[in-house]
Amino acid sequence: MNSVAKRQSGFTLVELMITVAIIAILSAIALPSYRDYVIRARLTDAFSALASAQTAAEQFWSNNRTYVGFNNANGFPQPTADFTYGLANQTTSTYTLTATGRGGSVTGFAFTIDQNGNKTTAAVPTGWTASATCWVNKKGAQCVQ
Repeated sequence: MNSVAKRQSGFTLVELMITVAIIAILSAIALPSYRDYVIRARLTDAFSALASAQTAAEQFWSNNRTYVGFNNANGFPQPTADFTYGLANQTTSTYTLTATGRGGSVTGFAFTIDQNGNKTTAAVPTGWTASATCWVNKKGAQCVQ
């Protein structure tokens, strides 16, 4: 009988542990970046809706000489899975349109625009900074241009 040892093939425990450690490090870096990317994309939907609604509000005023009732007109943004829209301070010459985040990663955000195009970030979740002069789309009060 020949006692030739069979050679085992596969990965050692050390190799597997190194692979797991590398995956954990990459995940720790990539997941927060991905989450921030998703939030910014969802915020962009609100910014687009508010900007479009501002144009529609001006058209409404041109036709009616008032902003009162704009929330029932064509061009007023409809609620989405991420944001609801409301109209406040509506008079013949003023309004404030608000996008309020609901559900998921946009809960806590509130953005406004008025008849003069003044943009504010009225509310933000923990870790973000609000702004009285722009729509914030990144942590650290970085604004949409």
